[in-house]
Amino acid sequence: MTQIITSLSDVSSRYKALFVDLWGCVHNGITAFPDAVAALKAYREAGGIVVLVTNSPKPRAGVAAQLGQFNVPDDAYDTISTSGDSARAAMFTGAVGNKVYFMGEWQRDAGFFEPLHVIHEPVEITRVPLQEAEGIVCCGPFDTMADPEVNRADFLYAKQKGMKLLCANPDIIVDRGEKREWCAGALAKLYTEMGGESLYFGKPHPPIYDLARLRLQEVAPGIADSEILAIGDGPHTDIAGAMGEGIDSLFITGGLAARETKTSVQPDPEALAAYLAQEQSAPTYAIGFLR
Repeated sequence: MTQIITSLSDVSSRYKALFVDLWGCVHNGITAFPDAVAALKAYREAGGIVVLVTNSPKPRAGVAAQLGQFNVPDDAYDTISTSGDSARAAMFTGAVGNKVYFMGEWQRDAGFFEPLHVIHEPVEITRVPLQEAEGIVCCGPFDTMADPEVNRADFLYAKQKGMKLLCANPDIIVDRGEKREWCAGALAKLYTEMGGESLYFGKPHPPIYDLARLRLQEVAPGIADSEILAIGDGPHTDIAGAMGEGIDSLFITGGLAARETKTSVQPDPEALAAYLAQEQSAPTYAIGFLR
């Protein structure tokens, strides 16, 4: 049964490392949550390691730069694992072909196509129109407010041509401040439902956890999965991923599920239990907000 806690420090001494989601936990897409930053800094000061594990299509350096803009200080974390880096590695090994149709905001996502030197003999990737493509690279919608259904005609064509869709961010939705936006995962979900093949590399899928463990080993070798606590607000990404990897988890109820769990400061126990049963999710712990 999920235990409701009042602060990270209630359980943090049991773990040597944290895998921490960003959006909805550490910031809201605009600015940092001060209590969350303070909790992470206190954990690190006590000797713990913080790995930020995010379904951002950005490379690690891009996420670090964005965190600075959101007032998340460098001393709140040790390293970063992004779905973008996991997906980039697959792209540069030819997972969806050499000629790709790109979906996203180029000004934001151009870093996805920067060379990835850890790949031995990477394939050459060229962005082309859909009619010339061998596969699709999806970092997000062209318009984050538009219904994913606007892509149905293009997806029907792609499916008929046998294209694979590489999804750099499996999140379906995200809240930017008070505004809810569609993410790449919504497009990949539609493509799959239409009979197309989508390839996922972020939470809850294994590749991003493999990368997170690698990043952790670079900082602090020898930490076992039983010594890691995953923190996030997505039952189908953060919590499902942790459960699949055999890692304990802390569910932030005041994020995407704030309404369903009746979270103002803390979740309502009955509402939380009903929500978790409905979503078939079983986090180890729950808390209203990371603090």
